[in-house]
Amino acid sequence: MTTLQVGSKGQDVLNAQCALASAGVYPGDIDGCFGPHMQAAVSTFQQQKGLPTTGVVDEATAAALGIQDTPPVACDVAGVTAQLIAPMFPGTPLENIQANLPYVLNALSAAGMCDKQMVLMALATIRAETGEFLPISEFRSSCNTSPGGAPFDLYDHRTDLGNEGPPDGANFRGRGFIQLTGRTNFQVHGQALGIEQELLRQPTMAHRQDTAAKLLASFLKAHESAIRTALATNNLAQARKLVNGGSNGLPQFEEAYKIGLTLIPDDLSANAASA
Repeated sequence: MTTLQVGSKGQDVLNAQCALASAGVYPGDIDGCFGPHMQAAVSTFQQQKGLPTTGVVDEATAAALGIQDTPPVACDVAGVTAQLIAPMFPGTPLENIQANLPYVLNALSAAGMCDKQMVLMALATIRAETGEFLPISEFRSSCNTSPGGAPFDLYDHRTDLGNEGPPDGANFRGRGFIQLTGRTNFQVHGQALGIEQELLRQPTMAHRQDTAAKLLASFLKAHESAIRTALATNNLAQARKLVNGGSNGLPQFEEAYKIGLTLIPDDLSANAASA
């Protein structure tokens, strides 16, 4: 695998952050950016395992963390490539799109939503929720963390999210491509995928490429009828609200959707290998 160190970015870094979080040494953001906090976590993990304390994720450290190289995934949907949709994600490294697009398209195909309308919905949602086409975690803000409070403490007792008190706020913060939030959403969509108990025990599963893509598809599937109705009338604000519950990220969603309209082929169903 590629050595990861301060300054490294991308899906490999995100995978390492998830592994460090599971090992109990990294409480920071799952954002795909290798910074000082991650370096300290790597050093702590290396000390615990009796490895050279370098703060660098080398082959030995990756093996101890259980990180394995992931072979390229074949895409079930023809006609949509990373190069094609890159204009929908200005400033996003192409390698991020290349690493994750096949998982997203395959999940949509498996859910019967590989047509242009729902592919656009999924991609525009990723643009609004995560920006750089990585299944990241929600960042701390005044909306989720009280002044001087524990991270995401404002979510801890949100009964509308199904949270039951600390540490539910932090555990079930927004995660993945859809920024799935709250114990209830993790239960509902985990159950739909047959991974409910595992996902509740280890919420960082929502950052795995395949799981993140399937959770995105599951959420969109649950709202598919209303989303299609909104998109059919070009009501992008309503389509966005059905995911976000409001208008956060609407400009990015609208921009990506409109750009994608001019790029993505009209008849994707005919091009889907497993639709």
